Amino acid sequence: MSEVLVIGAGALGLATAEALLQKGASVTVLERGEVGREASWAGGGILSPLCPWDYPDEVTRLALRGAARFGDWAQALHQATGIDPEFVQSGMRVLPPFAAQAARQWCAAHGVACLPSPDGAEDEALFLPAVAQVRNPRLLQALRARVAQLGGRIVEQCEVKHVVAESGRVKHLATSQGELSAGTFIVTAGAWSKVLLGGHALQAAIKPIRGQMLLFKFPAPPLPHVLLQGDLYFIPRRDGHLLVGSTLEDVGFDKSTTEEARAMLLQRALALLPALRDIPVVRHWAGLRPGSPGNIPTIGRHPDLFNLYLNSGHFRYGVTMAPASVEVLLNEIDGTAQPFDVSAYRWR
Repeated sequence: MSEVLVIGAGALGLATAEALLQKGASVTVLERGEVGREASWAGGGILSPLCPWDYPDEVTRLALRGAARFGDWAQALHQATGIDPEFVQSGMRVLPPFAAQAARQWCAAHGVACLPSPDGAEDEALFLPAVAQVRNPRLLQALRARVAQLGGRIVEQCEVKHVVAESGRVKHLATSQGELSAGTFIVTAGAWSKVLLGGHALQAAIKPIRGQMLLFKFPAPPLPHVLLQGDLYFIPRRDGHLLVGSTLEDVGFDKSTTEEARAMLLQRALALLPALRDIPVVRHWAGLRPGSPGNIPTIGRHPDLFNLYLNSGHFRYGVTMAPASVEVLLNEIDGTAQPFDVSAYRWR
């Protein structure tokens, strides 16, 4: 594992590179565009599945383990680079309608605290005080700086055209910057992973799912915690920025924004937070999540190519799952015992 090529410089790719560098590997990260400008940048940074009781254990297992490690990871990145990822344990208030009994049973079974509304409101809302958030662009800046600090090499505007394999191994990558070789190849290319792998993708069912979001700016945070109702969420930042999202759209590799989504998000947001009526939209953007069946990622070695690995398909929760996903991947590479059953994440 002395020379590794990591393909994709989002949160998963940079976190994978950081961990490999700390283990003494020589790592080059290839990025088809600019570092950290795809789904990792576009996401909101809630470090939890939106309603975890609605997801299979294969999702919540990775998400809970990743979230539990995130605070220490963010602090270490801040100390090493001077860039604050703005990890904040703000809590998340979940408004009805939701499966209240299932929610409380899930929380009890998983040791997750759940309380009535923190503001004393007489409603059926549920408050999850342990839920944290991170500011994705700051996290990516810190990760990029840390990878460089550890001696990693990042090559932008380097698109992988073909994976060239021979005798059960990847021989080299044909890229827009020529042929590139290494001992180990790790694909962390998000929504582009399946296309990049071509015929080597096998049953890795990863496709782009567009999500659109709105950004507002208040003089001070308008909410003390993340607010969720159904698939609509509000994420307050420390400096008064407020993110509102998001959509789920199966439209291929189209990152354009639409007036329909803007109007829908704005209408629903105003119904919950009337103060937005006097606040202009600062920005409206879209990103492409690496969609996968059941939100379950693929992490591990290729069945036929010994030196090829995949760490992708995390759908909405790549940032949340990053610490745990990297742990699972490195254990797979090293042959180390896994902390739990990882059969659901294997490349099929």
